[in-house]
Amino acid sequence: MQTDFCNMTKKGLLIVCMVLGLTACGEYQQLLKSTDPELKYQKALMYFNDEQYVKAQTLLDDITTYYRGTDRSQDVLAYLARCYMGQEDYSSASEYYQAYIRNYPKGRYIVEARFQVGHCYYLDAPDARLDQTETKKGIEFYTQFVELYPESPYAEQAYKEMGELYDKLAEKEYLSAKLYYNLGTYLGNNYLSAEITAKNALKNYPTNKYQEELNWIVLQAKYQQAINSVEAKKMDRTRDAEDEYYNFITEYPESKHRNAAERIGKEMKRILEH
Repeated sequence: MQTDFCNMTKKGLLIVCMVLGLTACGEYQQLLKSTDPELKYQKALMYFNDEQYVKAQTLLDDITTYYRGTDRSQDVLAYLARCYMGQEDYSSASEYYQAYIRNYPKGRYIVEARFQVGHCYYLDAPDARLDQTETKKGIEFYTQFVELYPESPYAEQAYKEMGELYDKLAEKEYLSAKLYYNLGTYLGNNYLSAEITAKNALKNYPTNKYQEELNWIVLQAKYQQAINSVEAKKMDRTRDAEDEYYNFITEYPESKHRNAAERIGKEMKRILEH
């Protein structure tokens, strides 16, 4: 008896849920057919607050034309961008925020819009091995943002994420420098290319988190160029590698590469003494 009662209760709850779901669907379909833009706007905000972003977006899309040229248009555009953010469609969100910036450069959502464009590019930034156009755009928008709104509540996050975007660019250069180094003397002096690439990364991104690894590549590349050098240039390149060794151990005395660096230093010293 108790089992039957439980089964009946579960079926009853299921039926209630289905009825409520159908009622909700019916209400939404009626809203789509409605010619009352204010009703659609208010309901869109309700759906947005309930994190039903697709429904909110659809209703807002329906009333965009009606409110164009009015003060309410700002709200519609801002909430459309927010709906796309909620759907994790950062490319579309960025487009709507940028449209807001063009149309309302002094609007009430302008600080949010300028920050979110950079944030969208940050969230969409690809793996370091891929093209970094989006990463560079994120840095560009974040740079503009912190210059315009240094005291904004968003500023701290903007600086943090901009630093991570710079790290991504540095990582791409680091991977390229490492690839050149691993190619060695294949079809040319790839050690020189590794050195130049690593140095450029250090110059262009002076606070990146790959600094030690980039400096290590520079030291190794100079060492390889010294020991593989023609006699006419061997001593100069050896001195250069030795100087780089001293720079490295001074800058990174606790480096995980310390032992390997010491071996390079000893080899350079041996060559210079003979």
